[in-house]
Amino acid sequence: MNLQKTLIVLKPDAVVRGLLGEIITRFEKVGLKLVGAKMLNPDETFYYHHYETIGKMISRRGQQAFDVTLKMMQYSPVLAMVWEGVEAVSLVRKMVGATEPKSANPGTIRGDYSHISFAYADATGRPINNLIHASGDPEEAALEVAHRFHQHELYAYDTVHSPFVN
Repeated sequence: MNLQKTLIVLKPDAVVRGLLGEIITRFEKVGLKLVGAKMLNPDETFYYHHYETIGKMISRRGQQAFDVTLKMMQYSPVLAMVWEGVEAVSLVRKMVGATEPKSANPGTIRGDYSHISFAYADATGRPINNLIHASGDPEEAALEVAHRFHQHELYAYDTVHSPFVN
């Protein structure tokens, strides 16, 4: 059994649209366990570490995409959460859908609640409002969780459905 922890951040567009409960419910229904959560309003230095030091966003999408993302992420607080489950990182990525909302399949979080394309965002200087950040792989998850949470902020407990999902 490969129990993993993964980071999920509900971005400002999810917060201000009032989608927190619906999104959290999806992770609960699949059997993941919430082991840490907090609302944050990080500064630019914090986001630089997350998006470039860990995520290498500038090399993947360019400086302009990085700059608009930093601005968008500071629009409102975000909800950072750590979820635990069997192969949680890949499960969450599947549930979240493609990073580009236009390419996300229906039934995924991004496919159901967002629609912007990279081309539109780039042409208009807008961010990709894709509601949610999810760690890309187990190594990234460990770095991201450690960046946002102290060990004492993560909880171990049993749930009533653990025998059926773990």
